[in-house]
Amino acid sequence: MGTGKRGLITAAVTVVCAVTVLAAPGTAFAAPDPTPAPGPPASVTRVTPATNKDLEAVRQRLETLYHDAAVATDQYNAAEEKARKQSAELVSLAKKIVAGREKLADLKDRAGRGAAAQYRTGGLPPEAQLALSDDPGDFLDGHGRIRQGERATKHLLGEMTRTQQDLEQYARDASAQWSKLEANRQAKATAKKKIRKRIAEAEELESRLEKEEKERLAALERAAAHRAQTDWLGTGVLDGNTAGASEQGVRAVEFAIAQQGKPYVWGAEGPDSYDCSGLTSEAWAQAGLVIPRTSQAQWDQLTRVAVQDMRPGDLIIYYDDASHVGMYIGDGLIVHAPRPGRDVTVTGAGSMPILGVVRPDA
Repeated sequence: MGTGKRGLITAAVTVVCAVTVLAAPGTAFAAPDPTPAPGPPASVTRVTPATNKDLEAVRQRLETLYHDAAVATDQYNAAEEKARKQSAELVSLAKKIVAGREKLADLKDRAGRGAAAQYRTGGLPPEAQLALSDDPGDFLDGHGRIRQGERATKHLLGEMTRTQQDLEQYARDASAQWSKLEANRQAKATAKKKIRKRIAEAEELESRLEKEEKERLAALERAAAHRAQTDWLGTGVLDGNTAGASEQGVRAVEFAIAQQGKPYVWGAEGPDSYDCSGLTSEAWAQAGLVIPRTSQAQWDQLTRVAVQDMRPGDLIIYYDDASHVGMYIGDGLIVHAPRPGRDVTVTGAGSMPILGVVRPDA
C-alpha cells in the first residue's frame, strides 16, 4: 500500500448578522436625550426608557436569534453524531487492514514454503522419478502428497488473492469514510460559527437594556408563554387525558426533573449542563433506552402519537423545523432546557408552537 494509504490508515487509527437594533423613535432604550437638561455633568446622560411595544419587538427579535441558534445546534449535534460513528468505522477498518496484512504475510510465507518443497521433489518428470525410485510404492505415496501440495498451494494463492482484494476494499472504504468525516467536521465548524454569532447578537441586544427594562422584558416573556399555554389548554386537547407513564418513562421523567437548575449549553449532554435534545436523550439513556441525539432525528425516527394521547416521558417536538424538544411530565407541563442564558426548568407544554409528540418506548 502506498504512502498515501499508510497515511490514511495512520490517521484512521488516531481518530477514534450585525446586531439588529430598533431604529424607530423611542426604541433606543439607552439613547441620550437630544436636549440635555442643565445641571448634571457632561458625562451624565439621561435615557428614555423603552416602551412595552419596544420591548415586545426586542422579545420577538431575541426569540428569532435563539431559534436560529437552536437550529444550528441541531445541525452541530447531528454532524457530531455522524463524526463519532465515522471515526469508529475508520478505527474498525484500520484494524481490519492490519489483520489483513498479517494474514497476507502468513499466506505468502506458507505459499513460499510449499513452492520450495515442491521444487525440491518435483524437479524431474514423474516417469524419471519412478524409474529412479527404489520403492515404487513410496514413490506413488510421495507423488500423491505432491499433488495434495499443489492443490494446497493453489488454495493458498486463491486465498491470497481474496485477502488482497479485501485489503484494497478496506482501503477504499476507509478513504470514503475519511472524506465523510472531513465533510462533517466542516459542517460542525459552520454550525458552531452560526451558533456563536446568533448568541453573541442576542447577548449584545440584551446588554443594551437597563436593569428595569430587562425585568419588564422577562415579564413579557412570561406573559407570552402564559397566553400560549392558556390558549392551548383552552382547546380541550388534554380533556380526559389520564394516560400514565411506562416504567421506563417514570425513570426518564425523574431523571429529567432532577436536572432542573442546570444551565443550557449548546451541544451539552450532561452531567453539568444540557441542550434541549441532550437532556431528553440522556434522560431516556438513564432509563435504559438509547434514542436519537437531536430533536429533528427524534421527530423523524421515533413513533409519533397524538397530542391528546401523550403520556409522561413522551417527547414534545416544537416549531415547524423540529428545532426544540421537551419531555412531557403530565398535567400539561414539560421539563426542558430552554436556550442559552436559561436553566433546565418546568414550563407549560403549550407555551411554544407544538409540531407533534413522539414516544421513545412505543
